[in-house]
Amino acid sequence: MRTTPLSDIEIAEEMADAARAAILPYFRQGNLETSNKLAEGFDPVTIADRAAEKAMRGVLSRHCPNDGVLGEEFGHTEGNSGRTWVLDPIDGTRGFISGTPTWGVLIALSAQDGPVLGVIDQPYIGERFIGTSEVAQVTGPLGTNALKTRATRALDQATLFTTFPEVGTSQDRAGFRAVAEQVQLTRYGMDCYAYALVAAGQADLVIEAGLNAYDIQAPIAVIQAAGGIVTDWQGGPAHDGGRALAAANPDIHAAALEILRHY
Repeated sequence: MRTTPLSDIEIAEEMADAARAAILPYFRQGNLETSNKLAEGFDPVTIADRAAEKAMRGVLSRHCPNDGVLGEEFGHTEGNSGRTWVLDPIDGTRGFISGTPTWGVLIALSAQDGPVLGVIDQPYIGERFIGTSEVAQVTGPLGTNALKTRATRALDQATLFTTFPEVGTSQDRAGFRAVAEQVQLTRYGMDCYAYALVAAGQADLVIEAGLNAYDIQAPIAVIQAAGGIVTDWQGGPAHDGGRALAAANPDIHAAALEILRHY
């Protein structure tokens, strides 16, 4: 019987396992009941979202009850340890209810200056991306491999991701389009999986707006661990949400930022 406490990565992986178990019985099952969080527009939530966050909070209550928790579905629970776990049980619920495998479970451990650990987990594919100051790895159907961002330097060679063509406000959309016009390839609808692909060296940029802290903190930790950089559109911290620019390396980040900072 184990007597030593779990490491933070072990706790995060236990949460990811619990979220997988809670979510997968609902995926692609048809007629999934969906609620809309918005009076105008569409921001769906399902029983799977709530079940997954409850499962993750249960893990935290057993292993680190003094830590704070910020979750998309059940809000902020104060702690007294100076640490906060930031949870998005299903990032990409629109993709989830549509049956696409681009959604994921996001788990971050945040200190005062931002995330120090991040997990992007895709339960259906069985891929788990982990990033800390000491670990950058993906485990999935091809085994466990190191994460490393790629070295593309010029925008005309870059692949750019975002979730919606209608990024944020009209000004946000104008900024995104200004970068999109310069890149080689633009792809949409990727949700959190876009950030995982940047960390895995498959893409160069993600540009988004209107984010919450729970949307971006895990991707920040994973991409930074893999050698990339994530900021807002002015080059400042992005861990509180809002606009985000995720880039594979400082050169491609600087090229995109030079355009975005005018918006």
